Amino acid sequence: MKHGLLIDMDGVIYSGETLIEGADKFINGLIKNDIPFTFMTNNSQRTRLDSVRKLKLLGIEVTENHIYTSAMATGKFLGDQGKNGTAYVLGEGGLLTSLHENGINLVNTDPEFVVLGEGRNFTLEMVQRAVDMILAGAKFITTNRDPSPKKPGWSNLGIAATTAMIEEATGRKAFVIGKPSPVMMRSARKYLGLETAETTVIGDTMETDIQGGVQMGYKTILVLSGIAKKEKLTQYAFKPDLIVSSVDQIELPLKWW
Repeated sequence: MKHGLLIDMDGVIYSGETLIEGADKFINGLIKNDIPFTFMTNNSQRTRLDSVRKLKLLGIEVTENHIYTSAMATGKFLGDQGKNGTAYVLGEGGLLTSLHENGINLVNTDPEFVVLGEGRNFTLEMVQRAVDMILAGAKFITTNRDPSPKKPGWSNLGIAATTAMIEEATGRKAFVIGKPSPVMMRSARKYLGLETAETTVIGDTMETDIQGGVQMGYKTILVLSGIAKKEKLTQYAFKPDLIVSSVDQIELPLKWW
């Protein structure tokens, strides 16, 4: 049986613009030992090439094939809904590219779907237009529901806040694609060509990476180099299979391989 890894990035591989110590050696070891892995990120704004370039600046050499984003999962999901679908998009870069690659036509009137991703360039007028489209019957999709970091000077509201605003204005709940949704967790596994029993998730967030993995029946590893704090883990009804301080503490092969 082969085994592979779905690896979160921010908080696991880097923190902001800083490499987490030992992360480069861990990834180089995966490549050297031909262990299948992909970086699984909820960020739908960046293209895969953007992510590759950022990792390279931090000393990690991977290809675009090592990146799987919520934008890719969203594009695949909508493409699977039917050919020549139409969408009005509040989003940028990676999301627009993925929708185009999956045959979704981007329109400004009468769409089948309104798709929300991260972005800084859409206006309140565009949000209002999206609201009107949803009220007229368009289906509301959001690439993920990651919260704002709630830090002074943060340059956008955050996608959770924008999603909530549109939900309140329309009375319609968004269908969420990104982690911890099974849509993305399953899509990323299939992207690597793995079965459920062959899949391990590495993440720093209980509410997304670990919860998503547990719900899908994957093995899970929580790193404490990001958001999660060890003293708060007892408040969750689920737990990871392994807890480490950072990825360089993970010993391969894993005990369940």
